[in-house]
Amino acid sequence: MPIIINLDVEMAKNKISLNELSERVGITPANLSILKTGKAKAIRFSTLEAICKILNCQPGDIMEWQE
Repeated sequence: MPIIINLDVEMAKNKISLNELSERVGITPANLSILKTGKAKAIRFSTLEAICKILNCQPGDIMEWQE
């Protein structure tokens, strides 16, 4: 998949656990884990917005495209 997910990097920068982030975003830890490992097929803009707000980052900090 050419979209690389760097959510774990941003979580480490903010010293936030998967469980804490999932609770604050309002999604299950299992769904957040699927996103974090790059296995998700899609993400809602509202979820992406919540993650960026909590981690104080831009969407491009979480996702990048590679050929």
